[in-house]
Amino acid sequence: MLKYGPEAADRVFHALADGNRRAVVERLTHGPSTVSELAAHLGVTVAATVQHLRVLQDSELVRSEKTGRVRTCHLDPAGLRSAEAWLQRRRTAWEHRLDRLGAVR
Repeated sequence: MLKYGPEAADRVFHALADGNRRAVVERLTHGPSTVSELAAHLGVTVAATVQHLRVLQDSELVRSEKTGRVRTCHLDPAGLRSAEAWLQRRRTAWEHRLDRLGAVR
């Protein structure tokens, strides 16, 4: 299970730093896809897609299951919670700063 500390957010931001991995996440928001379908969507080899999926799975953004010879990938929104929590803390801090600035005016 992914913890919501800074290391978890680091893994998520690292995973999402790559455009192909963001494209995989975007594609999976529309529903599950096989690795072959994702590779065709990205226009890269299945081997390259598997490497991207490994990073996404390590950050718990994607999960997969294998049935026979077909591996199907699903988006795992729980992985986004660590990044969301980090962003929320930054947003709260900036909102407090802006509120204090507004009070000075």
